[in-house]
Parts: sequence; structure tokens; C-alpha cells
Amino acid sequence: MDRYLRPTRMLDFHHRSIRELVKERRWENENEFAKIQKIYNFVRDEIQFGYNTDDAIPASEVLKDGYGQCNTKGTLLMALLRAVGIPCRIHGFTIDKKLQKGAMTGLIYALAPRNIVHSWVEVQHQGRWYNIEGFILDRPYLNKLQAKFSDCKAGFCGYGVATDNFRNPPIDWNGNDTYIQKEGINRDFGVFDSPDAFFEIYGQPISPLKKWISGISRAK
Repeated sequence: MDRYLRPTRMLDFHHRSIRELVKERRWENENEFAKIQKIYNFVRDEIQFGYNTDDAIPASEVLKDGYGQCNTKGTLLMALLRAVGIPCRIHGFTIDKKLQKGAMTGLIYALAPRNIVHSWVEVQHQGRWYNIEGFILDRPYLNKLQAKFSDCKAGFCGYGVATDNFRNPPIDWNGNDTYIQKEGINRDFGVFDSPDAFFEIYGQPISPLKKWISGISRAK
């Protein structure tokens, strides 16, 4: 289990901002179930859905940004879990870029590769590994999306969603797997001890132009 608890360059949970957050929220005082649930809810809803400049930024930078997507929010989730002694690892994939249509628009969407690097977090609780993906979209964003497409009663693909149950996707963690983009997965890279190890092999190249466009998009 030690390898699922170690800090890394990206999982920098000894960073002052992360230590202060853990202390402020008193997560270390909770039981294992509550630690996972409360950290999961924090990353899902208090870190907004958005696109950072790079997938391989450290957790402390994601926290500072206050927004992220599957890979970057996953890095922050892992760092916070390891900070309170919860073993976790990363499972890497690619997803079809069409599920990002609407969330990505114009030139940003055009520059995105057809298959986008994706990941979810696997958390160990009571001897079992749980697939944790439902943290990607913050609840206010998802609620607005459901209101916008109120006629959709079944599956939905777009705006950062790929689910077969758009009205009630499994995004709440209560000792279960959670998903919000699973139906868009088209390639499985397997499990890695850390995001550092995964992105060293499968990192999505991001051009300086795309980084600049991403920055302009967030500023707006």
C-alpha cells in the first residue's frame, strides 16, 4: 500500500496550501468513509469544471486555479486523499472528443485531438477499489446543463458529459463507483501508481497556441 500513499511532484500534498486546507476542513479527524466522501464532494463541487493550461500540473496549482477537468481535478483528489492516509491510484484512458463539444468551442475544440487523454481515480476503502469519475463536473454546472437540455431523459453526450442516465448520473459517492464520462471511453491504458507515471507515458501534447487560447477562454 505504501506506493499508493506517497507524495510525488504532482501529488504535492505537503504543499502549504494543501496542508492548510486539510487542517481547516478537519478531514484528518474523520473516519475513512467520511474522509473519502467529504474530500470527493469538495473536489467535485468547490473546484469548478474548467480547463487548466496543462494536464501535468501539481495538485497545489489546481487548488490555486480553483477549476479543473478530469485529469487535473483527479490529481487534486488523489493528493488530498493521500494527505489523510487514503490509498489511491489513477486509471488512464482516452475519450472521444465529441463528449467535450459545447464545453470546448470554436478553435479550442478544433485543435483538440480526436482522442483525448482521460483518467479517473481508484480509491481503496475496506479492501475494495472503487472507480471514482463523477467528480469532474461541479453540481451547479451539471444542474444548468440539465436545465438547458430538459427534454433529454436518457443518455447524453457533450459539454463534458457522456452518460446513459443524464437526469440522474451516478455522481454521489456513498461507497460505490461514480461516473460522468464513462460512456465516452474508447481506449484503456490500465492502472498507474501516480499521475506522474501516467502522464510521463501518455501525456497529451498541448501546443503553446492551445495554452494561450485556453488562458484567454478562462479569462473571459
